[in-house]
Amino acid sequence: MTTETLTAERILEATEEVLRRYGPAKATVVDVARLLGVSHGSVYRHFRTKAALREAVTQRWLERTEITLESITDAITPGGAEKLRGWLMALFEAKRHKAGDDPELFATYDTLARENSGVTETHLSILTSQLTRIVEEGVRAGEFTAPDPHRVAVAVFAATARFHDPTYAPEWQKPSMDDEFSAVCDLVVRGLRT
Repeated sequence: MTTETLTAERILEATEEVLRRYGPAKATVVDVARLLGVSHGSVYRHFRTKAALREAVTQRWLERTEITLESITDAITPGGAEKLRGWLMALFEAKRHKAGDDPELFATYDTLARENSGVTETHLSILTSQLTRIVEEGVRAGEFTAPDPHRVAVAVFAATARFHDPTYAPEWQKPSMDDEFSAVCDLVVRGLRT
């Protein structure tokens, strides 16, 4: 047995490793406990069910992207257009790197995100809220026209889905993707300009 203090964070890290090894269909709480050198009961003291553990791992994974994008949203930069482009590019790059660097884990998290619709809905709401703030900032600066910034943010998110929705992950490594992304960003920004 381990002498290290068992924390929720350690359990989540181990769960991520187990998911990478076995995939979501075969990964068990017993596998996580074995990797940590503890009983499965110790894991259940932190996460009451396997579903709760899987939900927490999914939330942790999605929060990494949220934090990166929040720093862009909060940055003091001139111009809503550049901030919007930067935010969209950061989202695309985060998803593309996750899919390309560790495709098995990306597929696992895609499966978990679909299972944990509440976690996914919260994530999408946070991203839409960040976009709304960027559009509002562009409106205040006189750069964008948007009578309803939230509605515009939802539309921008939908219009750029090809660059962040995991359904499109197989296309993200195509040589033309950067040009296509740039063209869509140009179109979106032109649509928002005063």
